[in-house]
Amino acid sequence: MFTKKLMVAAVLAAGMIGGVATSLPIYADVDIQLNFGPPAPYYEAVPAPRSGYVWAPGNWQWNAPTNRHVWHAGTWQTARSGYVYNQPRWVENNGRWHYQASRWDRDGDGIANNRDRTPDGNRATRNDRDGDGIPNYRDATPDGYRATHNDRDGDGIPNYKDRTPDGVAVRKDNDHDGVPNNRDNYPNNPNYR
Repeated sequence: MFTKKLMVAAVLAAGMIGGVATSLPIYADVDIQLNFGPPAPYYEAVPAPRSGYVWAPGNWQWNAPTNRHVWHAGTWQTARSGYVYNQPRWVENNGRWHYQASRWDRDGDGIANNRDRTPDGNRATRNDRDGDGIPNYRDATPDGYRATHNDRDGDGIPNYKDRTPDGVAVRKDNDHDGVPNNRDNYPNNPNYR
């Protein structure tokens, strides 16, 4: 009986130690979405530039305990060499307002570096030689949009699939009414279509 109680106590103690020893996150990335946007921003006088710092203008943030937007005044951020500061903002998408926190971005395009296909700018990479955003294995012209022996007009469509392999088709419009002859009921009369 004593052994059984000792075993139960040991299991409980081990469970409590495991619960205490487990590290808890000190920061949680919370996605905030609202059905209404923030109020208009306050006007803040931008202070004179400071060497080694970037001015981060004030912005509205959501305060869940008070269930309202709260204005946070602008502050100086220590500059990061090679990065562009993107201030926090609210973005509307299909009637929902989404809060985007401030971040530092290497190429200044507004896309977080961990989600950016080209975090150092829209440059050609090993997997995208012409820098058009289409990987080489899916790109009809991986070295750029130029005419080749398989694509005379350089539009990226191979000649055997291209309805106009020598360029854009010119559609005749005798009466210049904007309707091509093949769709115009009266191709010689601009008053009728």
